[in-house]
Amino acid sequence: MTTISGAPADTGRPIDVPPAARVPGPRPAEGRLESYRTFAASVLRRCESDPGARSALRSGVRKDLNAVPRMHTVIAHLVPAQASEDSQRAYYAVAAMIAEQARRTDPGGDQAAPAGHDDPDTTTATENGEPRKQTYGVSLGAAFALAVTEGPGRERLMRRSTAESRLNLLCKQSVTGLHRHLPASVRYLRSLDVPVDWGQLLQDLVDWRRYSGRITRRWLQDFYRRCQEMELRNADQADRQDLTAGEEGSPAPAASRAG
Repeated sequence: MTTISGAPADTGRPIDVPPAARVPGPRPAEGRLESYRTFAASVLRRCESDPGARSALRSGVRKDLNAVPRMHTVIAHLVPAQASEDSQRAYYAVAAMIAEQARRTDPGGDQAAPAGHDDPDTTTATENGEPRKQTYGVSLGAAFALAVTEGPGRERLMRRSTAESRLNLLCKQSVTGLHRHLPASVRYLRSLDVPVDWGQLLQDLVDWRRYSGRITRRWLQDFYRRCQEMELRNADQADRQDLTAGEEGSPAPAASRAG
């Protein structure tokens, strides 16, 4: 039988690819969120220390990338050079919203879930029982739920119907529509002293065109789950109060009255 010179023999075994030739996997999602939070923290510090920079960034609220020349000198160096159009727009939009709300923040930041702090719903267990950190921070839906159930400002709560309407409106938007409507909702949340996870919001904006369905599902699930949890807590508290009041108002035993 004739053998073709130079042709590799088919042994049926997989070819061992050298390590240098292997394609690296995607960057971990938690790394993305961390980088977005670093960006948000940098913008917030700049706004708190430089009124001129804050004014320049605030001028970009609800504006297109081509209409915000004052913002470039403040944050262009913080935006990845190879970022897509959607990503650049998200960076600039979040920076503008941070600047608009910066005067209401306390030193140390305005993040609902700063780096190193896990949201209660973002930690699960692996098969061997070890904790596994998820790749999602505190969503906008959770922030709306907080406005409805707790009202950090302690002056007033957002009506649940208002929160539902605003959240559902955002969930129906295209990229352009979301950029148009989001600042007003964030402004409303911050007026109630509800913290916003700027890093997570930035990630959601970057991913909106491809993953809006997944993101809106998370927003709505977080909103209704937390509202339900608060309703159950309130019901349990009311039951305990009724039980305590009943015990305090119950008649003394007969033996005690006789004594």
